[in-house]
Amino acid sequence: MISRRYLRTKVMQAIFAHEMNPVEDIVEGEKKLTRSIESCYTLFLFFFSLLPELKHYRERKMEDVKEKFNPTFQDLNPNTKFVDNMVIRQIEEHPKLQILWKEHKIYWTDQIELIAKLYKEISELSEFEAYMNSQERTYAEDKKLVLTIIEKVLAPNEVLHWFFEEQNLHWFDDYNDALLSLYKNIAAFKETSSNVNKIYPLFKDKEEDITFYKELYLKTIMHCNEYEKIIENKLHNWELERVMGVDMILLKMGICELLEFQTIPIKVTINEYIELAKNYSSAKSGLFINGLLDNMVADFKAEKKLQKIGRGLLNA
Repeated sequence: MISRRYLRTKVMQAIFAHEMNPVEDIVEGEKKLTRSIESCYTLFLFFFSLLPELKHYRERKMEDVKEKFNPTFQDLNPNTKFVDNMVIRQIEEHPKLQILWKEHKIYWTDQIELIAKLYKEISELSEFEAYMNSQERTYAEDKKLVLTIIEKVLAPNEVLHWFFEEQNLHWFDDYNDALLSLYKNIAAFKETSSNVNKIYPLFKDKEEDITFYKELYLKTIMHCNEYEKIIENKLHNWELERVMGVDMILLKMGICELLEFQTIPIKVTINEYIELAKNYSSAKSGLFINGLLDNMVADFKAEKKLQKIGRGLLNA
């Protein structure tokens, strides 16, 4: 579910936190890093559970209007296309999701107002109106609506975004990653006889990914002074103190990957840290990181410090 870039981002944030509180034990820092990464999966599961919750809200509203003093024909015979959505039914009845929701304590108790606001936004979509008015009832149409809801209601929704941040501070930054994983997961759903589709796990390769982020965190901190000297030697006409804090962390992580991770190609490492610099530092940081890491690679090659094997040999 989560990408290596997400893991690099989490390691960057954990190293930044460590530098702000250097007295904290590095092992405790690693535990916090792990909890932060694992919490993204809980957010992913919250998003999954939100779709059946929206369906239940609509069902309750349909029942309420039937109890009116003088219900109309439409009140008594409502359009059930949304509550009959086949993809939402797959999600609601998915045995693995039901277990995961229970394990992660996923529930929407006392959030009726939030659910109501979200449903109102959905009902105002032109795509929703067209869907409800269409006589066609196909799996493809049902999936298209669910993906549209994710893209046009959940993704830009500030109220939902802030709601999740109140539940967990990490979730403000994890919002888009968890929602993108939901979108990709549902996009891969199929109409099956068993009505059960694969639910993405947290890690694509659990053992490899866990080893990657833990070693990147620990080794970057352990070799901090060594990496600072390498960086300082490349800062012509610059003082080390003038390098932005985030840039310095990304450079150290980049050096660590180049020297310590034999199977990761050099170009992959450099490109990843360029992108992280663009997203989390200044406008010029990408070029700065690119220039320094390129220069360091030339030195590492000349000094025979690069020991790449297997996949890491590509573009080395």
